[in-house]
Amino acid sequence: MGAGSEKRNAEENVPGADRPDPLASFASFHGGRKLRAGFTTGTCAAAASKAAMLMMLSGEELPEVRVLLPAGPVLCLTPLDISIEKNVRASCSIRKDAGDDPDATDGILIRADVEAEQLFPGEGTSEIRILGGEGIGRVTKPGLDQPVGEAAINSVPRKMILEGAENALRSCGVHGRVRVTISADRGREIAEKTFNPRLGIVGGISILGTEGVVRPMSERALVETIRADIRVHAQGGGPLIAVPGNYGVRFLAETFGLPEELPVLMSNFIGETIDAAADSGASRLVLAGHIGKFVKLAGGIMNTHSREADARMEILAAHALRCGADRETCLEILDAAVTQEAVTILKKKGLLAPVSRSLLNAMERAAAHRAAGRIRTSVLFYTLEDGVLAAGEDAGQWILEAAHRAAGK
Repeated sequence: MGAGSEKRNAEENVPGADRPDPLASFASFHGGRKLRAGFTTGTCAAAASKAAMLMMLSGEELPEVRVLLPAGPVLCLTPLDISIEKNVRASCSIRKDAGDDPDATDGILIRADVEAEQLFPGEGTSEIRILGGEGIGRVTKPGLDQPVGEAAINSVPRKMILEGAENALRSCGVHGRVRVTISADRGREIAEKTFNPRLGIVGGISILGTEGVVRPMSERALVETIRADIRVHAQGGGPLIAVPGNYGVRFLAETFGLPEELPVLMSNFIGETIDAAADSGASRLVLAGHIGKFVKLAGGIMNTHSREADARMEILAAHALRCGADRETCLEILDAAVTQEAVTILKKKGLLAPVSRSLLNAMERAAAHRAAGRIRTSVLFYTLEDGVLAAGEDAGQWILEAAHRAAGK
């Protein structure tokens, strides 16, 4: 397949006038401009795997392949760089389209090489092995989605790949043992522009995505949405509760009985949320979140997106030192890939409680400084494994008050 046909086929991935955009409902608006949604590396890997499997079994090229996303839509994508040896092996690539999101992997080719180890006619259980090839990172530190030593192909993309491959085998009336190898063109190079090296993922990019969709980022639109949400919640006169996302919503519901519709979703915008809460006329605000994001607040970081700043381990190590940690412990924390690993280190050293209290004091000072007397603030942070690690004097009381108000008590 020549360069001209590859360019034409890549363009066919983008809906035209005769093909409605199945991702239209995931678009956003910024400055009067519509920002188009795209699809993840996980979607690319699943589509390439399914297409390669079907082509291996049929011996014929596919002009397009349909893939069902976890978020609901069905995409029709164009396989590129096709190679087929019927009933033996096949390969193809899918070009990622991140829409209007500033994504380091936009335009990358995700390739699937499918090889039949043994095929049998009729129905039966199939064994499908998923491997990481060139340009796919490998996990070297604990605490990530995949265990140490595995290719950095996350759980949801793995499930999508398996389901697509199994469906292809069934539709062709066979079962057996098949190997699927995912690779990424320029994956090593692109990975250097991401946080993979710091997280302990070496040698390439990660295959990611929980919805299969890349939602375009518009910070102004997000902040305006947060402000609107706060204005609505402030009408009740009680304390405002803000969390980064759905994990926080579920944690507060399970721990305090707080109705899931009550918390304001602030994403990464802690500072903007404090400002909006103060502007709304509310008198009290609880900031509640996982330590993985909130540890940044202890360093005065008001936008917790990794593009803005990431000093999680440095902040944790500094507070551990303040609480009596020795040099070896601080170095272990600095080398940790994720905050849960650092929390485990602190637990083993008997330092989790004092370090959590020290972090809380710093978080509450940072929040109060941003509020500048316009609103009272209190902070709570947790892990899913350990529950509440620390909470300000008012945080728990205010959350319970909000829950009681919602219940009409």
